[in-house]
Amino acid sequence: MSTLRAGLIGLGAMGRNHARVLGGLDGVDLVGIADPVADGSAVPSGAKLVATVEELIALGLDYAVVACPTAYHEPVGLALAEAGVHALIEKPLAHTTEAARRLAEAFESRGLVGGVGHIERCNPAIMSLRERLEAGELGEILQVVTRRQGPFPHRIADVGVVKDLATHDIDLTSWVTGQSYRSIAASTVSRSGREHEDLVSAIGRLSGGAIANHSVNWLSPFKERTAVVTGDRGCFIADTLTADLTFYANGVVDTEWEALRAFRGVSEGDMVRYAIRKREPLLVEHEHFRDAVLGQESDIVGLRQGLATVEVSEQMLLSAETGSTVALADAAPAGI
Repeated sequence: MSTLRAGLIGLGAMGRNHARVLGGLDGVDLVGIADPVADGSAVPSGAKLVATVEELIALGLDYAVVACPTAYHEPVGLALAEAGVHALIEKPLAHTTEAARRLAEAFESRGLVGGVGHIERCNPAIMSLRERLEAGELGEILQVVTRRQGPFPHRIADVGVVKDLATHDIDLTSWVTGQSYRSIAASTVSRSGREHEDLVSAIGRLSGGAIANHSVNWLSPFKERTAVVTGDRGCFIADTLTADLTFYANGVVDTEWEALRAFRGVSEGDMVRYAIRKREPLLVEHEHFRDAVLGQESDIVGLRQGLATVEVSEQMLLSAETGSTVALADAAPAGI
């Protein structure tokens, strides 16, 4: 395997995790980090700390990881594309749909590898869930319900809960179902004294007919990350905090209780919690992107997929602002 020279932009909370993984990634040499206010003591051994993206590019990079605030993703990404540097950009891809589209076009026009850090796709529970749904184990998918909540993270300053957290659920919903959003209706609340929303409740209609429900907030004192997919044959529950996947089957045993025999819905069946190999999602994400840069077949989240997710998140905010259901233009599913 050829050794790739990698750079990192941003050494905040997520940036430090990227630095840790890059520092030990096979076939990759983390040569530099760009952050004008970073503490030099946090820089891994062997990497040079510089103040600007231009200085980082001058070190000679094969690819870079963009982990700076969302508002800077566009200028940083465009600078990397102009320099011919492949890039893995943290989610959301950009702060607006237009900015995300410009990034996608910039990398595509130069034949560069561009990826988005939708890390949930590398969560063992979500990866197993998608495989099982693709195999038809659930039959027709009827509904996807996600809950993502916890205390406010003080590291977030430039976006609200929709673009920071709900984008996870938008992307994973499209990816595991293979369906795109056709409409979205949402309500938001802002209680933390910031200009951005810190709670959203949304309902969407997917291209295959399934309904998606998303409950996301920064107002809960406990942390929760779950995705529940209901279909003809039962229900999958994925817990992405523990990477556990559980299946609840529809019951097939006849009941002798007369009052229940008249019920025409489903009944409780077997429950299975799967044994899944649990690798760190961030490491898996980096391995996938490294392989893509090397020209190997690899499952990364492309910039067009990231663009689709940003667009849905913006329409979610528009719905909350106008109090109406917003229809989305026909587009390829974000997960395809």
